[in-house]
Amino acid sequence: MGKDEYSVKTGTTTVGVICKDGIVLGADRRATAGYLIADKRANKIHKINENMALTIAGSVSDAQLLVKVIRSELKLMELQMGRIPNLKESANLLATIVYHNIRNFSAVPGITHFLIAGKDETGFSLYDLYPDGSLSEVRDFIASGSGSVMAFGVLETLYEKDIDTDKGVELIKKSLKAAMERDIATGNGVQIVAITKNGFETKLDKEIKVSI
Repeated sequence: MGKDEYSVKTGTTTVGVICKDGIVLGADRRATAGYLIADKRANKIHKINENMALTIAGSVSDAQLLVKVIRSELKLMELQMGRIPNLKESANLLATIVYHNIRNFSAVPGITHFLIAGKDETGFSLYDLYPDGSLSEVRDFIASGSGSVMAFGVLETLYEKDIDTDKGVELIKKSLKAAMERDIATGNGVQIVAITKNGFETKLDKEIKVSI
């Protein structure tokens, strides 16, 4: 098996839940390359600013680069407009970048899937940014990555309208646990963050060790 087959790290479970007092995002810590666990401490939730964060799934190199690009582009927009771009503007900008990225010829396809969440003057919002650059606003919950099928089963069963962020954290814990139980590309740890009126806050960052 050649080196290039290990150069692309894929496989994950990321989850977003809308709550009455904010938005909760969660992800596992495992990055895989085929059947190899390439990284046990992968960071899949990225803080963009105090009121905005996103999760990544897909090709790690492309996702990490696009996170750097969107941070820079949003800062430039802020300087040009004299205000911080709202979440819809930010999500549309990232969607445009993803649209062009996946359509550029490359020996390694730039497949990325983002969940972008935050708050602005309109309130709290959560967007699903699919690998082809399409964008949709999420009204309740969303999951992405190889373990999303298992996570959706939990979310569909246990999600309740107007839950608070504390219950949202517990719901994401359960959905990630379900994914880790059945998806070989999900595991090694859990990250959960919340965006509330107080801004970005890490709720859980725990490594899960395999016992023998």
